[in-house]
Amino acid sequence: MKTSDFFSSRWGIILAGLGMAVGTGNLWRFPRIAAQNGGGAFLIPWLVFLFAWSIPLLIAEFGLGRGARRGPIGAFAKLTGGRTAWMGGFVAVTSVMIMFYYSVVTGWMLKYFVASLSGDLGTVDAAAYWDAYSASVWQPVLFHVAAVSGAGLVVARGVTGGIERANRILIPLLFVLLLFAVVRAVTLPGAGQGLAYLFTPDLDALTNYRTWLEALTQSAWSTGAGWGLILCYAIYVREREDVVTNAATIGLGNNVASLLAAMAILPAAFAILPQGEATEALAAGNTGLTFIWIPQVFARMPAGGLFLPLFFLAMFCAALSSLIAMVELGTRVLIDAGVTRSRAVRLVVGAAVICGTPSAVSMTVFENQDWVWGLALMVSGLFIASATICYGVDRFRDDFVNTHSGRRVGPIWAWILKYLVPVEFAAMFAWWMYQAATVYDPEHWWNPLRMYSVGTCVLQWGIALAVLGAFNRRLAARSAADHATLTS
Repeated sequence: MKTSDFFSSRWGIILAGLGMAVGTGNLWRFPRIAAQNGGGAFLIPWLVFLFAWSIPLLIAEFGLGRGARRGPIGAFAKLTGGRTAWMGGFVAVTSVMIMFYYSVVTGWMLKYFVASLSGDLGTVDAAAYWDAYSASVWQPVLFHVAAVSGAGLVVARGVTGGIERANRILIPLLFVLLLFAVVRAVTLPGAGQGLAYLFTPDLDALTNYRTWLEALTQSAWSTGAGWGLILCYAIYVREREDVVTNAATIGLGNNVASLLAAMAILPAAFAILPQGEATEALAAGNTGLTFIWIPQVFARMPAGGLFLPLFFLAMFCAALSSLIAMVELGTRVLIDAGVTRSRAVRLVVGAAVICGTPSAVSMTVFENQDWVWGLALMVSGLFIASATICYGVDRFRDDFVNTHSGRRVGPIWAWILKYLVPVEFAAMFAWWMYQAATVYDPEHWWNPLRMYSVGTCVLQWGIALAVLGAFNRRLAARSAADHATLTS
């Protein structure tokens, strides 16, 4: 690899990693999940799982990417003799499938930023505006195409000139906007009620297994651990970089962004809305809270016309920086197969435009894909841990983690990956499948054509795994070949 292919500094790596990790899940899911699961008490298991799931997996991904200098398929194939290329393939397929509908989400943020900037959101009923937009065809598709094309333009410029440069702008801007929103929210009359709702611990929640499982799920989804995204960025990390410090900084920075988002949204909601409406807003789900209730909060807030565009600009920055990482993953998989970067980006963006359109025009398709491939991320995390186990966890630590000066991990890290991560996966995965079978669609949990069923997960994952298994040997040979380093 050429020198220009590497991140130029540690800050470049950390900002890109934060761009990967900090996404819409931090800004629209964390505030309501934390508030609904014990407030301050939820923060305890959430922090525990940052160190018991997320940071250990981020360290493993850093080791895989830097050690193999390949994307997920090539890294698994090169370090385990080719027999686990299908696992790396599943990691890649999962993130690419998420990219197909995440570009739609990024388009939503872009649309609402434009609409709030022009003043359209302050003059209409927020629920009617969202219903009209989500039910239309050309607008969601147009903004979906604009979002993924923008991410593609960044990735096409390479690591230093594209990904690193973009995140040097997006991530500082995101944190400045979040801090600005927090200062405004906590200074509103009545904001203390929202802060109390977030930080006052309901200690009874700590005895509820649901609180712990929600905390584990939130940490797994929001940090990007197990997605294969930081693995791809680690390809461009220099040999002497401190893997442990970088992974820990990204994980902690992600949690800080989540807390800032909650401190902006909850105090504003409780200060502006009557208490009944505030709790109703938190129960409205991700899209309901973001696109229906948040505009209503800002519409009633003093100078809300100024703060609403800033909020959606922050959301767009978070979404775009994560989308860039997903496009890079798809691009890297093709580079490993011998395709040049420029052609790989065009193929990935073209596939995203086509395959993301169904989610852009149908909320049913969108929600199904979010359900299926969001849950698949748990499997991806297990596969990342499995790669280190197949290589030998202690040997992996010595060969790819504790290689140079800097912070080092000891036997506890190896124990977490070898024993604790599989147990956490089993608990989290079983819980979500149980909910699908007993809560979301109990009568048709087996039906693969239902939106939130176990059957739809089994069908779609089964197709992916069958294809990957059938082509495992070819994938391993192609992705681990030496030509991969010549076309980056």
